[in-house]
Amino acid sequence: MLKPRRHRLDADDRLFLEEVVRQKKADNLVARRANALLLLDKGWTAEVVGEALYLNAETVRGYWRSFQSEGRGSLEMKNYTEREGYLSKAQEAELVAHLVAAPPRSTNEVRADIAMRYGASFSRSGAIKLMARLGFEYRKPTRLPAVADEAAQEKFIREYEVLRNGLGADEAILFVDAVHPEHQSRPAHGWFRKGAKPAVKSTAGRQRLNIHGCLDLETFAFQFVEAERIDAETTRRLLEKAEAAHKDKRVIHVFLDNARYHHAKALQPWLAAPDRRVKLHFQPAYAPHLNSIESLWGVMHQHVTQNQCYASFDDFTEAILAFFRKTLPMHWRNFRDKITDNFRVISHQNHQIVQW
Repeated sequence: MLKPRRHRLDADDRLFLEEVVRQKKADNLVARRANALLLLDKGWTAEVVGEALYLNAETVRGYWRSFQSEGRGSLEMKNYTEREGYLSKAQEAELVAHLVAAPPRSTNEVRADIAMRYGASFSRSGAIKLMARLGFEYRKPTRLPAVADEAAQEKFIREYEVLRNGLGADEAILFVDAVHPEHQSRPAHGWFRKGAKPAVKSTAGRQRLNIHGCLDLETFAFQFVEAERIDAETTRRLLEKAEAAHKDKRVIHVFLDNARYHHAKALQPWLAAPDRRVKLHFQPAYAPHLNSIESLWGVMHQHVTQNQCYASFDDFTEAILAFFRKTLPMHWRNFRDKITDNFRVISHQNHQIVQW
């Protein structure tokens, strides 16, 4: 027995749809949509209509919503090249398990996999909607160190927090690292008008700017050395600058990575001097996330090199140095939430390791 009508068409729309259904030359899919709307008008539920026409009930409801908002134009199959597929709940659950175990690289892989497994054909937009509904999103994996020593990270963080929380007024903490920006355009994501074709002009240069820097998170004071190469000599010059900039500090705790030039024998006599105020603390191997200055390099690229093209290496160099000499000291408060010492242990166990 049919239930009372919950969907009602006006007389003109009903006649129009009946004519569409009767037209032998009408596209089969257009006729199917018209059939669905007419059956809803008769009082059939979306579930019953779906069962009769071999459609998903939600698809039937979508036909109705589209007709209410777009009218007769909703029946037009513009740019439609293939029939949209449909998967049962059991098939969707099986598909989810498969995609979690073997993440696809593209929508085309998803479509091909569905066609092979279930014989269903999805358009690109249909596959995107399906993936979103199943709880997937398109994004890049996070880069993790190949070797992640969790115990060493935990020990470093614990000792760092003890030092920071007990830091005396005559002590300072600095973070040291080197960066080597290359004279190349760095395309980055942004919001562009649909249909636009955004592009960044590229340069053919391969020159690099070598900067050895140290950062004080308390004041955002930044000292750096620019050189043709980063070595023990630039390390010594940088640490001398750090001492000169912190004349009121009895001890300057410097956190840095295990680069060979930081351990160089040529540096040891300088470090061993009786009046030396610098004390080196080495972060665990393969743990760049435990050095706050790494975030500064990312902020620099965001403000200077991403989606930018510099005609000459001199222009490129000037822009980067201007960021460190002018932008950073003038606007450092704007960067405090991006450059922090809120360290966390990185574990392979907390990530899904992808290998294609």
